[in-house]
Amino acid sequence: MDTPLARELADLSSRRRALEGVTVEFTGPTRVFTVSNQKGGVGKTTTTVNIASALASLGAQVLVIDLDPQGNASTALSVPHSADVLSVYDVLINGTPLADVVQVSPEHPNLRCAPSTIHLAGAEIELVAQVAREFRLRRALELYLKSHPTDVVIIDCPPSLGLLTINAFTAASEVFIPIQAEYYALEGLSQLLGSIQMIQQHLNPELHLSTILLTMFDGRTRLAQQVADEVRNHFPDQVLETVIPRSVRVSEAPSFGQSVIAYDGTSAGAIAYQEAAVEIASRTQGKEN
Repeated sequence: MDTPLARELADLSSRRRALEGVTVEFTGPTRVFTVSNQKGGVGKTTTTVNIASALASLGAQVLVIDLDPQGNASTALSVPHSADVLSVYDVLINGTPLADVVQVSPEHPNLRCAPSTIHLAGAEIELVAQVAREFRLRRALELYLKSHPTDVVIIDCPPSLGLLTINAFTAASEVFIPIQAEYYALEGLSQLLGSIQMIQQHLNPELHLSTILLTMFDGRTRLAQQVADEVRNHFPDQVLETVIPRSVRVSEAPSFGQSVIAYDGTSAGAIAYQEAAVEIASRTQGKEN
């Protein structure tokens, strides 16, 4: 039957088949992304865990660093992060090696996570007194990567520009911004770009905005398409072709301690995140710069 639902199902089936034939090679230096947006509720943590899971399923060795005190990325990857667990807090404040903190996610053997705990909530204040406070994560990550080959590192930031986020910006080379396809999408983005420029000038000249992903996209509304067009006009080289639709499955997955890739890999949200991961993996550092 030629109905909207039938066409949607046929499209999903076609996209699933296309993904089954995709092969991606991960070569070259480790790519380190920081996923950031000072506006909350844009799907930042959801994007972090689902892109990480999708990349792992493509064969990449992936490390997620949960730098958000809420610990939602740790929860979504079923990584224990109670108060007595060694976490990113211990790395930043006590100098604990990152290797002692990292855990393998039950989601996939290629997927690892450095969890956040409630202690990280006080790290902003404690970091003020630390030597080289902006570089604590960078130095820990550099040491870890020397003995733990990793293709992609994804750092999930809190929705604010404090010392935790600055540590993420200093440790990363690429900024990945999820943007909600709604009216206020570009609000605050100029402030974030200003922060990136400040980090480039004073702390990390390698940092650059490489990736923008439109999330919570509702193709039934004209507004969503207008926002998408506006973002693409401003950032033609950074915005991924893939958009992430609004999806019940994407929202449900974290409550089961899973990414949507593991929870329902045939859903529209899972397919979209897998397509976005293929796009990211296919982009080279040279092209992004």
